[in-house]
Amino acid sequence: MSQIADLLITNAQILTMDEARPRANALAIRHNRIAFVGSTQDAQSWRAGRVIDAQGGTLLPGLIDSHFHLEGGSLHLADLHLDEIDTLATLGQKVQQYAAITNHKPWLLGFQLRYLTPAPSRHDLDAWVSDRPLLLFAYDMHTAWANTLALQMADLLGGRAVGSASEIVMAEDGTATGELREREAIEPVYSLVPEPTQQEKLDLLRLGLKQAAAVGLTSIHNMDGDILQIARYATLDNLGHLSLRVYAPYSITPETRAEDLAEALAMRDNYRSDKVRGGAVKFFMDGVIESYTGLLLDEYSDRPGCLGDALYSAEHFTRMATEADRLGLQIFVHVIGDGAVRRALDGFAAAQANNGPRDHRHRLEHIELIALSDIPRLAQLGVIASMQPLHAPEVADGLDIWPQRVGPARWRYSFPWETLRRAGTRLAFGSDWPVVSHNPFLGIHAALNRRPWQPGDPDQRQTLMDTLAAYTRDAAYAEFQEQQKGQLRPGFLADCILLDRDLMATPHEEIAAIQPVLTICDGQIVYE
Repeated sequence: MSQIADLLITNAQILTMDEARPRANALAIRHNRIAFVGSTQDAQSWRAGRVIDAQGGTLLPGLIDSHFHLEGGSLHLADLHLDEIDTLATLGQKVQQYAAITNHKPWLLGFQLRYLTPAPSRHDLDAWVSDRPLLLFAYDMHTAWANTLALQMADLLGGRAVGSASEIVMAEDGTATGELREREAIEPVYSLVPEPTQQEKLDLLRLGLKQAAAVGLTSIHNMDGDILQIARYATLDNLGHLSLRVYAPYSITPETRAEDLAEALAMRDNYRSDKVRGGAVKFFMDGVIESYTGLLLDEYSDRPGCLGDALYSAEHFTRMATEADRLGLQIFVHVIGDGAVRRALDGFAAAQANNGPRDHRHRLEHIELIALSDIPRLAQLGVIASMQPLHAPEVADGLDIWPQRVGPARWRYSFPWETLRRAGTRLAFGSDWPVVSHNPFLGIHAALNRRPWQPGDPDQRQTLMDTLAAYTRDAAYAEFQEQQKGQLRPGFLADCILLDRDLMATPHEEIAAIQPVLTICDGQIVYE
């Protein structure tokens, strides 16, 4: 007797990510669940409203990006994108071209600019645009450059005291150069940018969702949020426009009080659907290596005496993390430098000592540098390493300033994917979009093809199956959803992607060219 499904996919090379049954050739979906996984021959007993012949292409679980900024990236899709700029001259040309076609915009914003040498000054920006405020962001969003008008509007031209982890870079003449490092220096300018309307936000979010579906993403772990942002995702879900699943934390800042965690609990308790969920909090422990704001245990190689800085003292972080842990909230912590990693691990250890052990699955986001003695502590504390393959420079050739900041002696413990994996740490991979491309196949390519920067350093390359697990099964574990998604198993949520070729037969050097031809989320085709 035939069994009925809504969708049947046959003749596929299925990588289920289910260790009990790793390979299959056919899959059936009924409503929003996987109803069958097996051979093409066994699939003959199924009848479906639509049958898709995969023609030998690989079918994977829907990919999960474990570090994403959905709203932040989407709201700036209409702004200037500078990811291909590598000189001041080309930057100036790009800015001037954009200014000429956007006379209607009261502010000009640019994003994804790499760190240039020399860095742009406000005088450079003034030469390109002087009649409107101009603000350009580095790709990591931790540094920005403003023209004179923008600085004057924010009353920053003469400098101002900001937090110890932020800096308004000053020139010898006592005026601001235009370079702003970290949130407390950037926010006085950025806060003046007109806020999009609710409808504009929803429209731009739909555009961001469309792009995410096209690259095969069916779930994201958002890295910022509050009750208003998560409500927008729920609104899109209610309208039938949310084409991926969103796990959204409550953003904690140094000003956040313990009683403010009630908003994180409200996000957890009020948003518990399969598509929109709360239940976590996000801290920023430090800044980034590029602007000397990442917290190091020893001084920067190219700035003697500088250790960077932290947004939280050890006592402050431990107090807030212990309270969040007591409330049952999962904790994400942005940690770039080895000093930040240690401070976060110390806080997690203190929270566990105070509250008792539980399945907390707290996470360290990024871990660009770690001390040798801290490597085993993640596994010992049950901490997940949430890392982004595209963040690691391909080579240490001087064009990317990251390697020179930390120096060759610390390269062996930089972006330590395989080192942590071999120490027993569970890894979840993501992009940090819009910092880098949200295309997961670029991240997979980077994970598979990385090479040491110098002879004798550990090989941090990942195997294909470990990398896929970090984007599927282990990423689901990192949000307490391993019994719902991340694998193609009967009863699991119907999230999957069909690729344009056989992934296992594709040389690692060609992985970046792979494209999804079909993305399914919650049983619905969201990209084809």
